[in-house]
Amino acid sequence: MAEILVLVDHADGVVRKPALELLTLARRVGEPSAVVLGAGDKAAELAAKAAEYGAAKVYVADGVEFTDQLVVPKVDALAQIAKAVEPAAVLVTSSGEGKEVAARVALRIGSGIITDAVDLEAGDGAPVATQSVFAASFQVKSTVSHGAPVITVKPNAVAPEAAPAAGAVENVTVAFTGNAAKVVSRTPRVSTGRPELTEAAIVVSGGRGVGAAEGFGVVEELADALGAAVGASRAAVDAGWYPHSSQVGQTGKQVSPQLYVANGISGAIQHRAGMQTSKTIVAVNKDAEAPIFELVDYGVVGDLFAVLPQLTAEVKARKA
Repeated sequence: MAEILVLVDHADGVVRKPALELLTLARRVGEPSAVVLGAGDKAAELAAKAAEYGAAKVYVADGVEFTDQLVVPKVDALAQIAKAVEPAAVLVTSSGEGKEVAARVALRIGSGIITDAVDLEAGDGAPVATQSVFAASFQVKSTVSHGAPVITVKPNAVAPEAAPAAGAVENVTVAFTGNAAKVVSRTPRVSTGRPELTEAAIVVSGGRGVGAAEGFGVVEELADALGAAVGASRAAVDAGWYPHSSQVGQTGKQVSPQLYVANGISGAIQHRAGMQTSKTIVAVNKDAEAPIFELVDYGVVGDLFAVLPQLTAEVKARKA
């Protein structure tokens, strides 16, 4: 079978869920080979996890460059490995950094790139990617006609499925090109205890209808009861009610969870572009004419400050 390179995204010695999804998708179109970069003494653990989800080979490269510099060292390593093994495709998580790495790798190896895929299937020659376009109003099938396609895949595109494989480790010595932006200091992000927004299976968002920063309290309570991430519309972010890092939309983050709960969000096209591929959408809005109701699977016309506390109480009661 053709070899499919999968760049393994990891943090704090743990393989992130989107990487396991990539390995699952890779098995549809070939034989997955994981690429683990800059893991240090955690490399063996990450390689074992990749093997658990189908990686027949695991290419491992390490060096201070991966932690001291931005993007370029990963591009150097992934491009070098791709040129050596000539894979049928290269899969990368569709994050901000992932898309930059993918674009640079595609340029280095003289191939094409497909971004924000939501599905992957075998084709005649190159794999075929499914993308949601025009604010998720249409789905298109895309392929690359020249070279090994570099494809970024949105988190939650598929449920990760274990399929133990050999996971033979091959250490790679990378010839770094240098000229990368260097990290001069780091400040740990304050943890909320909630899932990462783009990776969460459930997202609960608030918009202009929450009225103020304090209004996000009921949104957060529901999110915590569901084990969900918290999102916000552009209007709420622009008003300073919630951090920009939590913005969902065309100019924010794109999410595709199993469940998306929109609270006090009108449903402007800018917001819809960031969440329309969610599997199930629920909206709570007191305006029965809000555009969001054209999109949802379930809608509640009512005051979110009355509806959400009742929903939170019911969720907690069922969990108890």
